[in-house]
Amino acid sequence: MSAIRPEVRTGRGAVSNPEGRFEHTRTEVVDDGWGTIEEPLPPLQTTVQAEPARTIITRNQSPDIGFEQSINPYRGCEHGCIYCYARPAHANLNLSPGLDFETHLFFKADAARLLERELARPGYKCLPIMLGANTDPYQPIERDYRVTRSILELLARYRHPCSIITKSAMVVRDLDVLACMAKDRLVQVFVSITTLSNELKRTLEPRAASPAARLRTIAALAAAGVPVGVMVAPVIPVLTDAELEAILKSAAEAGATSAQYVLLRLPHEVKGLFREWLEANEPLKAKHVMSRLQAMRGGRDYDARWGVRMRGEGEYAQLLRKRFELACARYGLNRGPRFAHNCSLFTPPVVGSQQLSLL
Repeated sequence: MSAIRPEVRTGRGAVSNPEGRFEHTRTEVVDDGWGTIEEPLPPLQTTVQAEPARTIITRNQSPDIGFEQSINPYRGCEHGCIYCYARPAHANLNLSPGLDFETHLFFKADAARLLERELARPGYKCLPIMLGANTDPYQPIERDYRVTRSILELLARYRHPCSIITKSAMVVRDLDVLACMAKDRLVQVFVSITTLSNELKRTLEPRAASPAARLRTIAALAAAGVPVGVMVAPVIPVLTDAELEAILKSAAEAGATSAQYVLLRLPHEVKGLFREWLEANEPLKAKHVMSRLQAMRGGRDYDARWGVRMRGEGEYAQLLRKRFELACARYGLNRGPRFAHNCSLFTPPVVGSQQLSLL
């Protein structure tokens, strides 16, 4: 795999395309003296291909994640968020967590059929399914492939509860399904907002919806009767942490009734990719960002321990948590009982030969 020279590409989050952690070889750019290193980089083309799958529901056993089942319609994400904790999964495909993650995309072509088959299995236990736990279910290619739409339609047909996390305005396309499910407490949507700055979003989350578009999405969901919350994630020390109260206030004014936050996570290759992005886009703040983050991660770039990885430790982490709680109280977020999905309406599908014989 050829390394790509460290050079900021318009519309892309990662600066480079390093090999994944499972590769046995490494490459680096060397000036051959013929000036080729100065030549313009070729444009990156996005490729999309079907990913064969035998199952569609992923089970989660992490105690600090509030769901047990999830579905990821896509692998890789064209939004290109540099901080995405899903990037390292591309190494399992012998692809780079860098630019490959943003340009080599995969979709579950048979998602609805596989889901119907799993829901029909004897002994299946109805628990809310999370869409968007890994990559965004409403990333740009959903407009053409409609995998998420097919999953939602099937869940609505069998009255199965679900939650959605997205930073895309495309979710409003499916308001017809979501509003119907919301009447029976079958769905909740969280819209992720990292920053209200268009300039910072442009490099941090280059192909995601603008902050204003996400706030309009919250308003549209709330107006349609869909329970909607805001996910302030990730909170990045020095770069976005000062916006915490402003994001919560804007989301509450738009119609959000609940809120959560997650501290920046840098697992595996994301550490190097994020540091590279900082040097390319925020060089004057780079050391300060990492110093503040390490203070909440026990002196390291990342601490993967359950119960710690989402919030961090130390005085600054405690201050962040207190600010969040005070802002939620001030703007009326997280009041009343926590949203509870209605699992009592689920009717299992009967697929093919699984129908019981009367003889």
